[in-house]
Amino acid sequence: MSCSTVRVASDYDKEVDFSKYKTFAFYKPGIDKAEINDLDKRRMLRAIESELLAKGFTKSETPDLLVSIFTKSREKVNVYQSGYYPYGYGYGWGWSPYYYGNYNTVNTSTEGVLYVDLIDATKKELVWQGVGTGYLSSSSSKKEERIQEFVSSIMAKYPPGATSK
Repeated sequence: MSCSTVRVASDYDKEVDFSKYKTFAFYKPGIDKAEINDLDKRRMLRAIESELLAKGFTKSETPDLLVSIFTKSREKVNVYQSGYYPYGYGYGWGWSPYYYGNYNTVNTSTEGVLYVDLIDATKKELVWQGVGTGYLSSSSSKKEERIQEFVSSIMAKYPPGATSK
């Protein structure tokens, strides 16, 4: 599942001049509420910081923008049914292993949603929000890579009007 794409959407205040924002800091009260473990939270914050620095932002004690995150996840159960073969094709009449009914395969996966909020530090108003939805990797070796994929896909939408990668 870790190679499936991240679906991304963004929304923003159309009255805001995004070129005025040059500095950022993380909004601790919002980040503290994110319901993920501290390791993944740090991975996300490092990825966001890296993306913002690459866009020319500077981390600051007196920022123009505050960055917050919010996460959600849900387990999805997928049931795959094999076809019903009443005539036992290929095995002679009645000898197909599928003859006596359907065979089901069930698996579960975790779909995660990451919200990245950019808040005007002076007005304390949300000015941009990016949302990424996709399947999470349970493999710890792939986790950091998957988080980076989520964040870079979301941040490709900032500033508004930016072209996606």
